[in-house]
Parts: sequence; C-alpha cells; structure tokens
Amino acid sequence: MNNTSILVIYTGGTIGMKQDPEDLTLKPFNFEQIVEEVPELRKFGCRIDSYTFDPIIDSSDVDADFWIRLAGIIEEKYDGYDGFVVLHGTDTMSYSASMLSFMLENLEKPVIFTGSQLPIGVPRTDGKENLISAIEIACAKDSDGNAMVPEVCIFFDSALMRGNRTTKYSAEEFKAFVSPNYPTLAEAGINIKYHLPFIYGHGERGKKLVVHKKLDPSAAIIKIYPGITSAILENALKMPGLRGIVLETFGSGNAPSGEWFIKSIREASEKGLVIVNVTQCMTGSVNMGVYATGMGLKCAGVANGHDSTTESAITKLFFLMGQYSDNHIVRQQFEINLRGEISK
Repeated sequence: MNNTSILVIYTGGTIGMKQDPEDLTLKPFNFEQIVEEVPELRKFGCRIDSYTFDPIIDSSDVDADFWIRLAGIIEEKYDGYDGFVVLHGTDTMSYSASMLSFMLENLEKPVIFTGSQLPIGVPRTDGKENLISAIEIACAKDSDGNAMVPEVCIFFDSALMRGNRTTKYSAEEFKAFVSPNYPTLAEAGINIKYHLPFIYGHGERGKKLVVHKKLDPSAAIIKIYPGITSAILENALKMPGLRGIVLETFGSGNAPSGEWFIKSIREASEKGLVIVNVTQCMTGSVNMGVYATGMGLKCAGVANGHDSTTESAITKLFFLMGQYSDNHIVRQQFEINLRGEISK
C-alpha cells in the first residue's frame, strides 16, 4: 500500500443511495464501508477514509452555512490527506464547486466533486465509475510528488472540469455537466489523460491554505426577458438588504434599451448596488462595447461578468461581499480573475 490518503466526504445526493432489500426504498449506505460497496477501490492501494454529513443534505437545501461547514471540514482535515472527494447532489453541485473554489485560497490539493444520476446500488449506475475515477484523480501526483490537479473540480461522465466553469446540462443524461467556456482538465478513457496547460494552481507552491468563511448571500439573480416591466425590475432592485445583482442578459450582454430600464439600473448602481452582467447563452462572453444596448449598461455602472457562468457569478458575489463591506471594492474585485473563473 502506498502512503497516499484520500478523504471521501458524503454530503448527500443520489450517489450514496442503495435499495433496501426489505422495503425496496432508497436509503443512504454506510460510507465507512465504501470499499465493501465498491471493491474496485482496493486496487488503488491507498488509504480511503470517509466522512458523512449528519444529517445528509438534499442539494436543493444547500446554503451558505453548508458551504462554511464543508470548507471547515477540508480545513480541519487538510494536513492529513492528499486529496478530497466530495459526493454531492447534482442539482446544485456547480454552485458548491464554484463557492469552494473561492473559499479555498492557496489550494494545493485536489477537491473533486462528483455524484451520479442513478444510485450507486442499482444496475447501470454511473455512480461507481464517477467515484472510482474521482478518487484516482484525487490520488494522482506528478513526478515531483505534487498533486496533478490542485484545484476544485467536478468529475462526471469521464470528464474532469474546473468547478467554477461548470453548469448542470441535463437532468436525465449521464453527461450531467458541461464546461461551456473552458476546456476539460482531464478525460478518463483507458487511461486518464491530463491537459496540464489548462490546470490551475501549478505556479508557486508552499503557501498556507487560507479558508475564507465569511460569506454574504445578500445578492439575487435577475433574468432579463422580452416583456419585463419597469415595476418588476424596480421592485427587484429595491429589495431590502440587497447588495448585489447578477443580471442575466441577452447575447453578448444586451438588455432593453428603453430609458426606464437604463434609468433603473443607473439609479441602483449609483446607490451602491453591485450589478454584474452575464450572458444567458450557454457559451460566449459579455462584451458591452459591441451594441448600444450593452454600452448603455456599461455607462450605467454595470460590471462585466465576461464568460462567467451564473453559478460562478452569484457565488463570487457572496464571497466578495463577505470579504468587503464596501460595495465599490466588491465591484472592482469582481472583474478580477481570482480562481480561473473568467478568461482574462
């Protein structure tokens, strides 16, 4: 047995379910017996420990407290393990992977999120392959003994993706996630092929892990659509306690050109609200200098979300607002690439 050790953190989700032989219902299995459930893991020859949330969390109930708890577990166990595999429900996995990427500064070990579309205890499950490959990636080291993938990722259906670049693509296909604006970091076939030029964190090493636990979820998402009224927009912008908005716009960052729209955005921005522009399109980037409608938002004080996913943009706002009480600083920091979440 080698001296590599991996901690599997089961937070909840379909992957950890097994059919009860008596009442045929799906129930979570004991992850302390993970090797018995997935005997293929013995072939790695590494130590695999587990930690199970009690109670387990339906991913639809994920919130700031959950992220703080998960980051705290990794912080507490960081020196004792070479990598971490987080088993998580698929519905909000991209949000959690994005948030953890911001919370874990100077990360030098893999934190690999995975899950499944079918429970691990049923025929045709995708759970076993996802779990096995995620653990193999978490174990992988280069010739110098450093982690091959020292960042927060999602592994699903043979693809390793940067966590803060992903979005859930399908509720039914095994290919549940895509990374629309950034290449995959590795592909699992007969062998696992790593695309090293795209992997984040291979620069300076030896820095101490910093875990940021101050989050401020006082932000919301507004999706622009044809026919949106001034009353709806203004009420959304005037929500009590609101500090930030992720504005999902058309195409390359366009929105209605009516004076009422730009006026509402400008007034909210001038009052200190951080408004971030991301595109509704699956691929592509915001460029507010192409069309007059996008330029109007730029002139109104809206920040450029570039090619951020919505999941990355909203969690980045939560993170930055937790670090800075001054919204002017939050807006400035948002356009900076912190963890490889935007292409700049």
